[in-house]
Amino acid sequence: MPAPTTYPDLADPRTFVEQDLPALWARLRSEDPVHWSEPAVGRPGFWSITRHRDLLTVYKDNERFTSEQGNVLSTLLQGSDSASGKMLAVTDGPRHRAIRALMLRSFSPRLLDSVVQGVRRRTRALMAARLDGEFDLAADLADQIPINTIGDLMGIPEADRPMLVDWNNQTLSRYQAGDTELEEWLARNEILLYFGDLAARRRRDPGADVVSALVAGTVDGRSLTHDEVVFNCYSLILGADESSRMSSIGAVLALAEYDNQWQALRAGEVGLDSAVDEVLRWTTPPMHFGRRAVADVELGGRLIRTGDVVALWNAAANRDPEVFADPEVFDLARTPNKHVAFGHGAHYCVGAFLGRAHVSAILECLRELVSGIEVTAPPQQLYSNFVQGWSSAPVILRPAGGAR
Repeated sequence: MPAPTTYPDLADPRTFVEQDLPALWARLRSEDPVHWSEPAVGRPGFWSITRHRDLLTVYKDNERFTSEQGNVLSTLLQGSDSASGKMLAVTDGPRHRAIRALMLRSFSPRLLDSVVQGVRRRTRALMAARLDGEFDLAADLADQIPINTIGDLMGIPEADRPMLVDWNNQTLSRYQAGDTELEEWLARNEILLYFGDLAARRRRDPGADVVSALVAGTVDGRSLTHDEVVFNCYSLILGADESSRMSSIGAVLALAEYDNQWQALRAGEVGLDSAVDEVLRWTTPPMHFGRRAVADVELGGRLIRTGDVVALWNAAANRDPEVFADPEVFDLARTPNKHVAFGHGAHYCVGAFLGRAHVSAILECLRELVSGIEVTAPPQQLYSNFVQGWSSAPVILRPAGGAR
């Protein structure tokens, strides 16, 4: 096996700003697909899984790999997650299944049909208002859509939503290298405090929203605790907002770069369903999810020992040539497309349907309203080892004939 020093530190956010990531993932899949990162200052060692088939093996194995001690590197490498056993993403077993079933009642495609229509209307109005003038794709378009969708579902006052978007960005990533871990911690606590207050208000005055459903919901005949309600609100706002925003920004930037795909979309030569899945594969906003081994496991010829941290690199698996023909080609007609942008198995993202709806609305409006996409300045990448995306992306969308 190659020496660990031949690879950059996959726990360091700088790696994801400075490295050629497709080339790095290709090296790891080929040379060391179950890769051990040696302990470094301030953190233990951990495993990185980069092949698609190995990711599926771990995602499906809920007996020997747990999410309960954390599901991202930032918490796993610190030892544990304070929301363990209380938040859906870091709860396993029967309790996980019961809370998931409770939450899915508010996120079924049938119940969300009117919500999706609202997503399309809001996206169209925002995009139409910005045609033919320079604007920030992140702040002025993508930041406005998912937060308002989940905000409506959770009954969050409109005035509070921009503040939550800003906290979300700081919680899962940093705007730049100079931002500190303290700012991440403070943002996370602001979100928890916010939802603690909102949950208390819903207990006094319930409504027809997701927070009220969590407050009133029962598992095994018992109500969720206050902490469980708050932590699951926190999980929903992060998961439903961040991934959709970054996929939407990435869709526009990719279409600006790959003119053949832009023309195919405009001409109706590709369907929205396949186009959405390719955007998700191509952008993969959550670059990894994490697990901890609770038993010794042999994988890819390596021995993962009990207690070891394991990072499942979705971003690498989504470019695996064993699964995707010409994986470095952006192809909106790609089918089948077995991407793992939303994870896989028992912890598959609850908000996947909404995430697809957001990306679909962006692509549909681009196809119908826009004739050309001009990126007017280099997009600013988030500083993160978890979220792959942009904090700013100045563009001009040229209107199609009759779009105004």
